[in-house]
Amino acid sequence: MHTPQWLGAEGEAIAARYLAAHGCRIVERNYRYHRNEIDIIALDGEVLCFIEVKTRASLGKGHPAESVTPRKRQEIIRAATGYLATRPDPWITCRFDVIAVLARGLDERSIRNYEIEHIKAAFMAGDEG
Repeated sequence: MHTPQWLGAEGEAIAARYLAAHGCRIVERNYRYHRNEIDIIALDGEVLCFIEVKTRASLGKGHPAESVTPRKRQEIIRAATGYLATRPDPWITCRFDVIAVLARGLDERSIRNYEIEHIKAAFMAGDEG
């Protein structure tokens, strides 16, 4: 049986390949700022994207993107703020995206079949939820 951690890591790998195939440059994966984490940080042209990846094996608990709660958005925003503070030019244009991966077929070592949805600008800093 697959663990949630395995499913999440597989979904993040799928999302990173998807982004690269669509012209994005991966800057960081699993960036940690204190207790908060950003799954993927990527450049989409001149835009720095902070990307949360959610993976599920079924819709039994809803669409994967629905699990990016207001609290989770605030954690991502906090981590993004910490990341930007380390940059020489923190005034770069930024975007918060969500990538939802719905695993449709699993084998013992990988997700064989899946649906992916990239929600660009899924939320903004200052959103109240």
